Amino acid sequence: MSNVETFYYDNKTVRNFAYATIFWGVIGMLVGVIIAFQLFLPSWNLGISYMTFSRLRPLHTNAVIFAFVGNGIFMGVYYSLQRLLKTRMYSDMLSRIHFWGWQIIITAATITLPLGYTVSKEYAELEWPIDIMITVIWVVFGTNMIGTIMKRRVKNLYVAIWFYIATFFTVALLHVFNSIEIPVSFLKSYPVYAGVQDALVQWWYGHNAVAFFLTTPYLGLMYYFLPKAANRPVYSYRLSVIHFWSLIFLYIWAGPHHLLYTSLPDWAQSLGTVFSIMLIAPSWGGMLNGLLTLRGAWDRVREDPILKMMVVAVTAYGMATFEGPMMALKNVNALSHYTDWTIGHVHIATLGWNGLLTFAILYWLIPRIFKTELYSKKLANVHFWIATLGIIFYAVAMYWTGITQGLMWKQFTPEGYLLYPNFLDTVIQLLPMYAVRATGGTLYLTGALIMVYNLAKTIQGTTLEANEKAHAPALVKNIESTKKRHWHEWIERRPIQFFIATTVVVAIGGLVEIIPLYLIKSNVPTIASVKPYTPLELEGRDIYVREGCYVCHSQQIRPFRSEVERYGEYSKAGEFVYDHPFQWGSKRTGPDLHRIGGKYPDAWHYNHMLNPETMSPGSIMPPYPWIIDDDLDKSDLATKIRVMQTLGVPYPEDYDNIAVHDLEKQAAEIAASLNDQGVEADPNKEIIALIAYLQRLGTDIKKGGNHSATLKNK
Repeated sequence: MSNVETFYYDNKTVRNFAYATIFWGVIGMLVGVIIAFQLFLPSWNLGISYMTFSRLRPLHTNAVIFAFVGNGIFMGVYYSLQRLLKTRMYSDMLSRIHFWGWQIIITAATITLPLGYTVSKEYAELEWPIDIMITVIWVVFGTNMIGTIMKRRVKNLYVAIWFYIATFFTVALLHVFNSIEIPVSFLKSYPVYAGVQDALVQWWYGHNAVAFFLTTPYLGLMYYFLPKAANRPVYSYRLSVIHFWSLIFLYIWAGPHHLLYTSLPDWAQSLGTVFSIMLIAPSWGGMLNGLLTLRGAWDRVREDPILKMMVVAVTAYGMATFEGPMMALKNVNALSHYTDWTIGHVHIATLGWNGLLTFAILYWLIPRIFKTELYSKKLANVHFWIATLGIIFYAVAMYWTGITQGLMWKQFTPEGYLLYPNFLDTVIQLLPMYAVRATGGTLYLTGALIMVYNLAKTIQGTTLEANEKAHAPALVKNIESTKKRHWHEWIERRPIQFFIATTVVVAIGGLVEIIPLYLIKSNVPTIASVKPYTPLELEGRDIYVREGCYVCHSQQIRPFRSEVERYGEYSKAGEFVYDHPFQWGSKRTGPDLHRIGGKYPDAWHYNHMLNPETMSPGSIMPPYPWIIDDDLDKSDLATKIRVMQTLGVPYPEDYDNIAVHDLEKQAAEIAASLNDQGVEADPNKEIIALIAYLQRLGTDIKKGGNHSATLKNK
């Protein structure tokens, strides 16, 4: 044909992202194994600030989500997009900027999170300069992708590309809105949202980070790589249309199911539940579309480790997307929330869906861009079975501990008292299962290391085909004859309209849920007795955030008899109006702290941070001696007060000029109190500020409930 053009696919960028996927995957999984062992072997915290569980856990989640899965997404997108559109990527320069920019972001996260620079919002912990870098690099990626789509040599956009488009526009929307913050210094900021509003925006982002970073791009990869590996067409085009549009419309509404029974208004909680239940339909539609693509190829599945991994990955996606809506039912959530059940649920998705699909794509893709054969199918099969066994160990352990926690927390004696009044009673019961979980994680990491060896041997002695020659017509013209077409093909041929429609569909749910919380004042009623934090309490709160205490402790007492009996009066929305950021937490490894203020003398908190086991024998909480030893940095206090005033916190005018004086006065009072209790304390140390904050928690309103139950730490 005279109009056939010759061009070259860019495999170098694909290779770079593949290498980064492997490298960061091992790092992220290794950190995950370390923190899994720390939960039942506290000595593994090493007494070093940057090695504590509470600082490493955000590093683990960011490493596996944005480094391992993120690089895996870009690896798959850059490979498949070029071939689906019959063109090279729009700009080699943008591809290079994207790759190196993303690695710089990951490296910055790897350094800052263990050092305690965090916003404390789950999956969005990174501080403002890194948030800006993420925005810039995400725009670079989007520009490169959109530019490639616009210069394509095919008319219609394949289903995988629909999911890539939804990923780009929705993640951009989520990241920007959730990351609006006012800087205090180079690595310190406060979110513009507070309390209930911050919680809703965060879990609108947090749940949809799972939806549009861990799910939609991987569905796009499934729609491309699974048919390629099976050498079969996608089972149903019509089902893929229904799957895509219903999924992206419904998913964005589901975030509030993370906040059931909290201080969030009930109407928002109910919306989250309703749309979560509806999500089963499109999610299982996608799962079935993937599995049924393998019809007629099941004999190959028995022999091919790549197809085996894909089958288990898609099955894990189906399991997780059934379990998630079930956990969004209020009666189930009352048992599961704040427990390890949620951790097990998340890891079924990440280890099974994201992990195994990534491994399968690597096994399929690496030999092709290096024009060779996989070194060992046998080793790949070993990897599959070890990884699958690791997932089973992990999931069983977490389901066991989660249900145990939920039931023990709620158990009463026949006389009406809590059967397990001490939180530590529950923790001790879980330690054997924490060991099983760590074993499962170790097996999974071992499988990944086997893959590293297998792929290294595959590549050894080969040369990358950096620029792979290809041929295609200048543009494949669709025949506009009497051939009947599906209605959806109209928008597939019009990228601009597709971009707009996708953005509108995903924006509807977010706007409906979030805007009323800002426009209708009654949604967050104020409480007259709730006052801003004192300067010393504000500094103590920042230390609490820096150390990652929110990782193990919630500050949200739900309106259950068991929680009111154990902790005190349930939490009210108006109590959090000055909390930038909110600290409700998502997992209780230790007890809730919202009513901790005044329950123990200052010396208890001092000794508890110095050596938790002296106050709570058997505790798995690590010691924090540096908080005892380090001087409190007051240099940014005036700026913090001014930023808080900008955010609407009613400090008096010019209060920034006397804030240090008030801080020193309160610090001297706490130090004197400690000295009276037999603890020699320096008022200039960080521990004084932390004690001030802890003693303030929950004291702004009159407490209720039975407070005779002893509250012990981890």
